[in-house]
Amino acid sequence: MNTDILEYRRKLKKKLSETRYEHSLSVAFTSVCLAMRYGYPLDKAEVAGLLHDCAKCYADSEFIHKCEKHGIFLSEDEKKAPAVLHAKYGAWMAREKYGIHDEEILSAIACHTTGKPDMGLLDKILYVADYIEVRRDKADNLAEMRRLAFIDIDEAVYQIVKGTLAYLNAKGSPIDTMTKNTFDDLEERRRKKHE
Repeated sequence: MNTDILEYRRKLKKKLSETRYEHSLSVAFTSVCLAMRYGYPLDKAEVAGLLHDCAKCYADSEFIHKCEKHGIFLSEDEKKAPAVLHAKYGAWMAREKYGIHDEEILSAIACHTTGKPDMGLLDKILYVADYIEVRRDKADNLAEMRRLAFIDIDEAVYQIVKGTLAYLNAKGSPIDTMTKNTFDDLEERRRKKHE
């Protein structure tokens, strides 16, 4: 076991709301389960899951200022949808406040809300774990995504991104360009796979 995990938990418990802390523990557990299934290092999956929402101690309205203050580039789309910025700022916090220097962990935290083109295995594990963890109950397709996540993680990522875009379109919510780019990348990969 990564001995830093207990320290990360202690810090997060002080910073996050009780429900956000419980969500983080659940995402960490789900990430480890997916890592077991797909042969990924368990300790890295656990750290990514635990710290993925470390910036959720701030309000969405604060992220633009915090990112700009620390020199974190923001696209115009990100500024229109500040709720996704906790991921990008969270990666900065993981590095600067929690001492994480593993680029795979930082990447997974940074893209856990939008995905990204050419996602690595940990990116996919965290993205899916955040969606399917046991305390989630809002999405219509949760049971299917939970099943699919342990059968074909690539298909699970595709279906989650596709569903997210449909949901945001139906609500008329702003859609971050990275989410669109992620979907386009996944579509292209699926097309090539089936040629």
